[in-house]
Amino acid sequence: MTDSPTQHMQCMEVWGGSQLTSKGVELGGLDVWVYSKPYGEAQRGGDVYYVSSCATGRIARLLLADVSGHGQSVAATAADLRTLMRRFVNRLDQKEFVRLLNEQFTALSRHGSFATAVVATFFAPTGRLSLCNAGHPRSLLYRAEDRTWSFLGHHDAPEKSGPSNIPLGLFQIADYEQMDLELNPGDCLISYTDALTESCDADGQMLGEEGLLRIVKLLGEIPAEKLIPALLQEISERYPENLSADDVTLLVARASGGTLHFSLADKLRAFGRFLKTFARSLNPKADRAPFPDANLANLGGAIIPALARRWRAPRPTPR
Repeated sequence: MTDSPTQHMQCMEVWGGSQLTSKGVELGGLDVWVYSKPYGEAQRGGDVYYVSSCATGRIARLLLADVSGHGQSVAATAADLRTLMRRFVNRLDQKEFVRLLNEQFTALSRHGSFATAVVATFFAPTGRLSLCNAGHPRSLLYRAEDRTWSFLGHHDAPEKSGPSNIPLGLFQIADYEQMDLELNPGDCLISYTDALTESCDADGQMLGEEGLLRIVKLLGEIPAEKLIPALLQEISERYPENLSADDVTLLVARASGGTLHFSLADKLRAFGRFLKTFARSLNPKADRAPFPDANLANLGGAIIPALARRWRAPRPTPR
């Protein structure tokens, strides 16, 4: 496992897939590590992961999906998800992205394909993370200030209404529930597929969420870049068959508080990529160009940084 991010995400870049990987990438305000191993000796698995960076390096999007099926049957789906990530790479609001994800899997459900997924969008200027869970195992959140781990669940936002934790492709849903929070430097998020929670403890009992949380707490104060190898080792050593009967994927994201600085050449290349996609979008049958959403935080914030502060996570209501 890579100790520190080895790749700086470029403007308008999308990285990921469904193949074997162990890699770290650096985005604006966020360091991300991904480990994915398909089942057996397969080249590609049913776990699909993507990371994207917008044209200004301020918006990072993370996607982790567990798609029914394995290998080549998922390859086309993974390619479609990459296209969708590119289309929304400059969008701050992820609601339409999630809605189209669901529409895509609703169409695929005729062939028995569905997916669980977690989608997160991070805005570096404010540290705001917007997260949507569609039937996927709940992510773990570490708060550096009080050194505590907890699960991010829909019950954490009881004031919101609407569907929650429903896999993609089962129902036609206009809007999935979104959870908003602010990440401070050092805060860490772990997303994973169900191979972890379905592993067994030393007594042969399934770990489940509580068992996984217990293990993460037992690991103690461990750097984010060491979390994935430490967690995998601890689980694999607890029971002989653990992590060997399914695809295994983990995604760790740590708020760094840093910013990425792009050279003029990088910015020109990003603008060139945008022009190419815009030219292709003129064809009625092609995908739309990756235009940003027209709001002050996104458009105005790219010119006047203070305007980006308008996109903040809502503060908890005092009780």
